[in-house]
Amino acid sequence: MFRSIFQPIKIGNLEIKNRLVNTGVATSYCNPDGIATNRLIEYYEARAKGGWGLIITDNYGIDELCKDSPFVPGVWNDEQIESHSKLTERVHNYGGRIVAQIGHPGREVKNYLSLPKAVVAPSPIKDPNTFYPLDVPHELNVEEIKEIVENFSDAALRVKKAGYDGVELKGGYGYLINQFLSPFSNKRTDEYGGTILNRCRFLLEIIESVREKVGEDYLISVRISADEFVDGGLTIEDSKVIARLLEKAGIDLLNVAFGVYKSMYYMAPPSAVPHGFFVDLASEIKKIVSIPVIAVGRINTPLIAETVLLSEKADLVAMSRAGLADPELPNKAKEGRLEDIIHCIGCLQGCVGAYFKGQPVHCLVNPESGKEKELSIKPALNKKKVFIVGGGIAGMEAAIVAAKRGHEVHLYEKEDKLGGQWLLAAVPPHKEELNTLTVWQKTQLGKLGVNIFLKTELTEEIVDKENPDAVIIATGANPIVPGIPGVDSGNVIIAQDILAGRKNTGNNVVVIGGGQVGAETAAHLANHGSRVTIVEMQDAIAKLGIPLVNHFLMKDLKENNVNIMLNTAVKEIFEDSVLVERNNEEIKLDNIDTVVMAIGSRSENKLADILKNKVKEVITIGDAVKVRDGINALEEGYKAGLQI
Repeated sequence: MFRSIFQPIKIGNLEIKNRLVNTGVATSYCNPDGIATNRLIEYYEARAKGGWGLIITDNYGIDELCKDSPFVPGVWNDEQIESHSKLTERVHNYGGRIVAQIGHPGREVKNYLSLPKAVVAPSPIKDPNTFYPLDVPHELNVEEIKEIVENFSDAALRVKKAGYDGVELKGGYGYLINQFLSPFSNKRTDEYGGTILNRCRFLLEIIESVREKVGEDYLISVRISADEFVDGGLTIEDSKVIARLLEKAGIDLLNVAFGVYKSMYYMAPPSAVPHGFFVDLASEIKKIVSIPVIAVGRINTPLIAETVLLSEKADLVAMSRAGLADPELPNKAKEGRLEDIIHCIGCLQGCVGAYFKGQPVHCLVNPESGKEKELSIKPALNKKKVFIVGGGIAGMEAAIVAAKRGHEVHLYEKEDKLGGQWLLAAVPPHKEELNTLTVWQKTQLGKLGVNIFLKTELTEEIVDKENPDAVIIATGANPIVPGIPGVDSGNVIIAQDILAGRKNTGNNVVVIGGGQVGAETAAHLANHGSRVTIVEMQDAIAKLGIPLVNHFLMKDLKENNVNIMLNTAVKEIFEDSVLVERNNEEIKLDNIDTVVMAIGSRSENKLADILKNKVKEVITIGDAVKVRDGINALEEGYKAGLQI
């Protein structure tokens, strides 16, 4: 099945065993001192063990004062080399190759540092992204530019001393090098601005200085944003020129990325962005250079990686979040175990979402990522009979982990299929990949021999008869139906019944509630031809969603002409109309065929109280504890499986 991804390749003098590249995510696994922690080492060790041909780390800081987060790994002083040497040794033990990416965030330094001149750029222009309150940057003078060039090359030498197989310069994603390259951020008129040759000067000087210090035989890679997707920014034609200049300067590898902070919804693309959406950027670069080129962007399966290489659009394929979701992806693919691969679903909850919250990166579909030692699965000392109530993602995850540990597991689900609310979450536009998690979980349950009872509610009688040692309650939550006058009308339907296909709507629909469920249900209905109005009491819809995911949701709602009424309360529901109030003014929405309730859900956990005196261990997890995101439910299921 795979003719290309497992072919070795030589980059410079470095032999790479396959074409699969695990590029870094901003893990935030280090302390402010930049020392490579055990957590960071174990993270990369797991990916080397998983069979990736080349690992490229997340960004390593070259300057203690200039970081985009307090927790980036550092190579700004010699004291950090020893910890990184341990990291590279562990990777090399598994035959892996690892390249350290180094960069300077420039104007993306966050103002938590509050240090004079910490926020720098080629020009004094504040970044327009909306995620952080950035300072107006200090415009670098020529002397300061030369100092940063030396900082880059000194850091590269430390990278080499630490045993890394190469160094990558972060020249994209809106970082300082990119800021010099791009007319969007570089408004200078000296030797570092104006023409494309001048805008490349900073990067070319860094390459020259790095090459002098690391030697001719050491791998140098550059990551560029081949298209910034902003007005006045770099386009692919600009980047083709840049690529030729970089090859002439003597680099060994080009890592072709895309986007800057203003277009971050492409820089970290969620599931709404099609697979391989940016591969053609790498293809265009590959046409005009002879050095190897890496393609990246929403490539989350080895099958897509294979077709990219067969199409000769790139020489290697980068799979960043796919490696976060499943570090064993290469090994599983090589062994033909495609059904065992845990797929990235593009939810962004544990990666980008965690980063924006200042949290260490983790993964919804794989709680073990980033906690390889802490959450490793070990055989249970005492084998138990374990009952799990509820076949949603939390219950299934608990069953998988418990069964892997050797317990006898019985899973009870009152519906006729597994998946619970997760099945409904996968129905709206761009959410289809959520189903890959359900398919994976069901496959593992079958392989592990878990006893599954569909259309069966666990009762006291069953518990009394079977006498389990432990019961895990994963019964989820039930929709809330508020006491609005007229809520009992025949035209009122809960959102879950729409998404499950149990009921249909008319052409003109009002969705009451603009949370994530309400907004996504509205998108689903609008995409299937309904005229939809969302009524929401707050000042925004989908307020708890990941901003980059919401970008595409809002775009979808706008394109489908969904009417959004904010700061609006529902007063009464009639057979063919809805009375609402906004700014002390009553408004009647006429000719309404269907009213969809999406107010929220309430935890369902009454079985826990019933069983607490009957079973030695009773653990409640997921929405049965508190209604939250899927990432909380799955992690609690995983930990419950470890706990019993």
